[in-house]
Amino acid sequence: MRHLPNDLNDTIERALQLSCGVPGFLGDSEARFLALLAAAAPAEGCIMEIGSYKGKSTALLASVAARYSLEPVVAIDPHTGPSVTDPQVAGASSFDEFVEGIRAAKLEKHVEIHRAFSRDVAKGWNRPIRLLWIDGDHTYQGTSEDFTLFSPFLAKGAIVAMHDALHAYEGPIRVFVELILRSNQFGPAGFVQSVAWGQFRPDNGAKFHRERERLARRAERLIPFVKDSRPLHGLKKMRYKLARSRVPRAPISAEKWFALVSVGSTE
Repeated sequence: MRHLPNDLNDTIERALQLSCGVPGFLGDSEARFLALLAAAAPAEGCIMEIGSYKGKSTALLASVAARYSLEPVVAIDPHTGPSVTDPQVAGASSFDEFVEGIRAAKLEKHVEIHRAFSRDVAKGWNRPIRLLWIDGDHTYQGTSEDFTLFSPFLAKGAIVAMHDALHAYEGPIRVFVELILRSNQFGPAGFVQSVAWGQFRPDNGAKFHRERERLARRAERLIPFVKDSRPLHGLKKMRYKLARSRVPRAPISAEKWFALVSVGSTE
């Protein structure tokens, strides 16, 4: 993609409308940004989502995929609960509600459902990925496994995005700092609210080293507070919030973001 779609704003609004009635934990600014990533990631391949829950982000991504004739969204989730980092997600499986939500939005043909753990899907995976959205197991082991299993399939220019990187979970923030911000395989990177993102640029990622390192120095200060994803309380919580306030995370315009990641800048 060499330019932003002319109807991008309308497409994002439509995606937000389709997903707003679906249960989930995605904020408005995060949802808008995720829709932008789906629409304008400058790479070939599929959109992969690890962690679907009841389908809020799935519906958002699939709506964008449908509008721009992209490959179906690969939605991976065993739909079991609770998990270590989501103890509030208890009781029955989320699978039936997930399927009902996708059907209600009339997006079934734009979603490739994998009711399985990501490690099991990875065993037979061989397709390129243009957007890797990681929002599953938020432990360090779980997040790093998701990234390690599927990052070899990233197309040049692809985007990796992780949810809850600025919430009190060890996995997303640590993996983002250690495996993306500290890697010359990646170029532009940043945060939008609690979404951490980076662009896979194996040919020229090194030229973004200074910007990534500057961000890494701020972000890594959060890691000692979130070891083992334990809840924060009292003074420790206050200190965490102070450190987090120093990490830039404001929304970015579509035009400014696309200028950072456009195909022309990767050559």
